[in-house]
Amino acid sequence: MLKLIGIALVAAGFALRLNTLLVVLVAGLATGLVSGLSLHQTITYFGEYFVQNRYMSLAIVLALPVVGLLERYGLRERAEFLIRRQARATAGRVILLYQAVREVTIALGIPIGGHAQMVRPLVAPMAEGAAATEHGALNPTQTAAIRAQAAAAENVGNFFAEDVFIGVGAILLMKGFFDSVGLDVSVWDMALWGLPTALLAMAVGWWRCRALDRRLLALRGPQTTEVAR
Repeated sequence: MLKLIGIALVAAGFALRLNTLLVVLVAGLATGLVSGLSLHQTITYFGEYFVQNRYMSLAIVLALPVVGLLERYGLRERAEFLIRRQARATAGRVILLYQAVREVTIALGIPIGGHAQMVRPLVAPMAEGAAATEHGALNPTQTAAIRAQAAAAENVGNFFAEDVFIGVGAILLMKGFFDSVGLDVSVWDMALWGLPTALLAMAVGWWRCRALDRRLLALRGPQTTEVAR
């Protein structure tokens, strides 16, 4: 059981809102050391697995300078301007639409989203622009609530709908496990049973986005109300 100390460290670190990278690094080191590995061996495994999985993070690393350049030339401002022209748009509706698109595309095996590529430069600014049109100038609490919900829509849309696609890593991992224990389970069966989960996640997202719009109205302070008038 002592070898599971890494899980406890990750949970504690996230609960205390510590630096994510530092928390994961400390948890990995602790797990290696209590498992009987030397410090040198543990660091070696860090390097080996980083090299083996470098292609998973390569897309994000390459996207960052592109997104930064686009933001430098007004991507966020342009996104806010365009959404302000939509009279019926609200922050919740913008985020819900993104979650729906995210779920459908990932279910088809098309990974078009991501926090760095979509949420920060496009989805969050568009949702903030819609909220500003409806409520006036946003206070920090409203802005934080919008950004948190936009990030959550990315996570939920990706995580709970990816198993509908038979070629995703999670499906292939489960298939390999079932084969190893002698259970004949088709990848098509697993994808089919992933569909209700994706639909339920969409329903929960709809409810959360409606709650977000109501919360933004409740969070509107006296200064914001006066600006809106």
